[in-house]
Amino acid sequence: QVQLVESGGGLVQPGGSLRLSCSASRSIFSIYIISWYRQAPGKQRELVATITRNGGTDYADSVKGRFTISRDNALNTVYLQMNSLKPEDTGVYYCKLVGTSYWGQGTQVTVSS
Repeated sequence: QVQLVESGGGLVQPGGSLRLSCSASRSIFSIYIISWYRQAPGKQRELVATITRNGGTDYADSVKGRFTISRDNALNTVYLQMNSLKPEDTGVYYCKLVGTSYWGQGTQVTVSS
């Protein structure tokens, strides 16, 4: 079993920044590809960003140039730095170990003035 815990969400004004963290309970974290997803109210969960074992990254078009995914395998943690936030970035953000059924519980991000 692997437990994932997201943190760092909150309320921020448009144009602001947040950094989300996803911490894993086990040291095998480093072998996984990790993705961040988000789910806005009334919408399907969507893929936001992915990072490979070696640090390769990929982003949804809607967040390219604003979000940065990174990982620290020594700390079993993946980060999502979110800049220039927009109201449409509002939602619950989840991390996932790609290829498994392991999800975190989510952290709420609200972008509003």
